[in-house]
Amino acid sequence: GALADLAPHAPAMPTVVDVEDPLKEQWYLQTAQDLFELTYNGAKDREATKQRIMATVKEHNAVPLYHMLCEKAELMADAALVKQMEDATSAELKKLDDELVNATENEGESEIRAVLYQRARVHMRVMDKEAALKAFDDCLKKTVAVGQKLDVVFCKLRMALFDLDHALFKECLTKAKDLLDQGGDWERRNRLKVYEALHLMSIRQFSQAATLLLDSVATFTATEICSYERFIRYVILSAQLSLDRPTIKTKVIDAPEILAVIDTMPHIKSFLNSLFNCTYSEFMRALVDVIDDISADRYLTRHAKHYYFECRLVAYKQFLESYSSVRLDSMATAFGLSTDFLDDELAMYIAVGRLRCKIDKVAGVIVTKRLNVKNTKYQATIKEGDLLLNRIQKLSRVINV
Repeated sequence: GALADLAPHAPAMPTVVDVEDPLKEQWYLQTAQDLFELTYNGAKDREATKQRIMATVKEHNAVPLYHMLCEKAELMADAALVKQMEDATSAELKKLDDELVNATENEGESEIRAVLYQRARVHMRVMDKEAALKAFDDCLKKTVAVGQKLDVVFCKLRMALFDLDHALFKECLTKAKDLLDQGGDWERRNRLKVYEALHLMSIRQFSQAATLLLDSVATFTATEICSYERFIRYVILSAQLSLDRPTIKTKVIDAPEILAVIDTMPHIKSFLNSLFNCTYSEFMRALVDVIDDISADRYLTRHAKHYYFECRLVAYKQFLESYSSVRLDSMATAFGLSTDFLDDELAMYIAVGRLRCKIDKVAGVIVTKRLNVKNTKYQATIKEGDLLLNRIQKLSRVINV
């Protein structure tokens, strides 16, 4: 189950659509995923993906997107088609320039702002990033209402997510949070959480992403970013790495919003429930399919190995917590692994300091080391006390001088 089953390609209208209908915006970031799949080794049906991107190119006269497609799919660009699309966009922009002149001479600020916004949206739609960013900045200067300013910033955030431009995203995120502090509404506030969570997942901050995604489960409206099913998938993937068992049970496994869609994702359901139910061999099998999913997702693909490493560790830790010592072969049977493989796996985690146990290879036993919390806190207090005394002594010397 690769992530190619993103929400169906939503046909967007050629006319400029405002953000208020997010479903009509879904094609934009879906196209970014399609571009990724053209060069992803495990992608299925590249021809269909190519056709989908080509349909988007023609629908939106997106010349820069056409060049990206030609480069990734190794196609020869059709000069006549490029000229036809450039002419259509030029005519559309010329019409908006005329409207802008008319609005400047005869109408008020809000009409001028509306035309500037439409012009920026045309540049965004045809994938001309540089021109779009400049046009959105021009629009912001003329925008007074906080809600409308936020709509502009959301457009810029989607452009940043399109090519994972982290610097632009952080800049726009700061701007959006400032605007929300000035009086943004709850709906936009909740949408921003989903934007930020996706960005955090793309830079491997799964724990922070899980917090934001779980906050948004009941109020998800950001369908311009991804479908609801895809969003729930992100919730489960981030929660599995960062939440403890009781929290996963209450906030994820028993959440009605998640129960409503999880049956459409059988391996994700198995991945979630098997770890909680301690059926470890099922968990290891489901994890393989989940890693295929992650590898095929442009936000997560760079973190597939890390995710695989951390998920196995979560399962091993959970198993070993129940025992002070356990036979290596019985643990291997529980996980559906060979004894030698498990031995190598655990040795790796122990060597990097991630598992507190030792393996007695002769007796074939794993002995877990219990962490003495009281002793650890005592040692930490002594250490911090020493540091504090040193600082006070240094300070007293300075004062005495």
